[in-house]
Amino acid sequence: MTHEQPKTSLPENAYRELKPGEEYQPIMSADSTPKEVTPYSVTVGIIMAVIFSAAAAYLGLKVGQVFEAAIPIAIIAVGLGQMRGGKNMLGQNVIIQSIGASSGVIVAGAIFTLPALYILGLDAQFYQVFLSSLLGGILGIVLMIPFRKYFVKEMHGKYPFPEATATTEVLVSGEKGGSQAKILVVAGLIGGLYDFIVSTFGAWVSSISTQMWGWGKALAANAKLTLGINTSAAVLGLGYIIGLKYALIIAGGSALVWFVVIPLVNPLLTMFDPATIGDTLTGMGINPSELNTPEGIFREIGRPLGIGGIAMAGLIGIIRQAGIIKSALSLAKNELGGKKAATVEPRTQQDISMKVIMTVIIAALVATLFFFQFGVLNNWFQTIIALLIVFVIAFLFTTVAANAIAIVGSNPVSGMTLMTLILSSLVLVSIGLEGQSGMIAALVIGGVVCTALSMAGGFITDLKIGYWLGTTPKKQQTWKFVGTFVSAATVAGVMIIMNKTYGFVGENALVAPQANAMAAVIKPLMTGGATPWLLYGIGAVIALVLTFIKLPALPFALGMFIPMELNAPLVVGGLVAWAVNRHKNAEQAKANNNRGTLIASGFIAGGALMGVVSAILAFAGLNLQLEGWAGGSGAEYLGIVMYAAIIAYFIWHSRKAKIGE
Repeated sequence: MTHEQPKTSLPENAYRELKPGEEYQPIMSADSTPKEVTPYSVTVGIIMAVIFSAAAAYLGLKVGQVFEAAIPIAIIAVGLGQMRGGKNMLGQNVIIQSIGASSGVIVAGAIFTLPALYILGLDAQFYQVFLSSLLGGILGIVLMIPFRKYFVKEMHGKYPFPEATATTEVLVSGEKGGSQAKILVVAGLIGGLYDFIVSTFGAWVSSISTQMWGWGKALAANAKLTLGINTSAAVLGLGYIIGLKYALIIAGGSALVWFVVIPLVNPLLTMFDPATIGDTLTGMGINPSELNTPEGIFREIGRPLGIGGIAMAGLIGIIRQAGIIKSALSLAKNELGGKKAATVEPRTQQDISMKVIMTVIIAALVATLFFFQFGVLNNWFQTIIALLIVFVIAFLFTTVAANAIAIVGSNPVSGMTLMTLILSSLVLVSIGLEGQSGMIAALVIGGVVCTALSMAGGFITDLKIGYWLGTTPKKQQTWKFVGTFVSAATVAGVMIIMNKTYGFVGENALVAPQANAMAAVIKPLMTGGATPWLLYGIGAVIALVLTFIKLPALPFALGMFIPMELNAPLVVGGLVAWAVNRHKNAEQAKANNNRGTLIASGFIAGGALMGVVSAILAFAGLNLQLEGWAGGSGAEYLGIVMYAAIIAYFIWHSRKAKIGE
């Protein structure tokens, strides 16, 4: 073994398919022994997991979008390494990123499902949230390891891995030095301060709307037409990262609901007999009393359309990936069958042994069994059925989640989790479990499955980064369990605090859109109430049509479900990205985009973290709102000015980038 100085550039064949007989040689060669797991890398990784779990949980519950933590954590790792004057930090930075990135995937699994317990008027204990997240995360890790070689080695160059590519480029640039960390910190301070002033003091409004003016109020009352835009710096940064193409697709879903469906409801209702239309709507699972405002129509009609679209988009994804699942299972079968390789695997291809994987799988399933039995169900037959649901669905959908991440960088866990909840509810009802206990059971099952799928998709990103750079997979896999434990504990604590501070129902409640979708699906299934199957079906048809015309159905369906005011700013962020990238010099455009990505990441991390601080202050009973000003017309107009100012800063600072920085 040698302690050679690692290269600081990716090989030419890093992103393309290999020619026959060609081998990929990572930056840190298989013969080298780079520093990877050290007290420094583990400690910083754990700190990143705590910080970004709190930040991602806040942002996800508030606006329904969970940002991927991998890139910001990689940037911070690089900056910290430079500040401490470390040499050859690449291996340690990968471990930091891998441990810390557990935050985003664990948060997604938890907040997409478990807040529905509060929404349905049930209670969620710390241990339920923690164990659902922890056990789901562990299952996601161990179910993905057998497929690592297929996704990262066998399919090298065939999958784009957008998030892994960006993170890898950040880590590689860290070996060259630069000012990236400084840009990120400054943007984090600006975005964090901006959102902190809004949420804590109410110096300006967090959302601007056409209903700020008399003509807008009249339009909303008479034509049920309104437009709102959330002015958060964090959401603006999220729109930049998503990009204009996908932001427009997501907003397209919102536009269909808010500018077509909602305005058409009143004229359509007037065509029927008022004496009978109420009963008909109630039988369809629609509350007629909610159809007096645009917001009410959205809740009763728009959201079910989105739910149907999300579920169908998830089903389409599974069908499309059937061939890939079969190929991945074949590769895993050889590994699980105990076939030993003729030669010893090089360091860069060494995984945790199949014996250990099987032991962990069995231990996780046994722990899940006891958790379900003594923490949720108290019925052994129902517990065994619940465990089978978790294992079968998690195992089946693992490769689908990984494939989605590898191709488009987004994990369709929402659609797959909705399908899990519907299936779980139908099965549980058939064995006599319904009502309150049934809802709790189905949601906890959904939480475990959702977290497992989220982890599987996120973990393949870490493993691809490690493959490109030459990390030891076994070390990444081992320490991923630590990140999972820390992130699960953090998100459980944050969720309890956020519920006690803001709540998930009532005025000014947290949006938690995915959890609201889960609650809307599960309640009628478990209580015998009317279910809006017709609206689900129409949403499913819309997803089929979108797929037929080759438009991404999942982001469009999510746009149908999430309020317009949270999707419109994504388009603003996408337009900022478009403006930043407009330059006749391709190298300058690339430099501008790189800096814009740093600023967007800073806005996201800073805004979300300060949001957590604001929540803690409110939880402590500190009311710092500017009484008499907050929410008034002055705050509304100042909100427009400040939003324009932060957009202008974003574009100006991004376009100041220098080539090669």
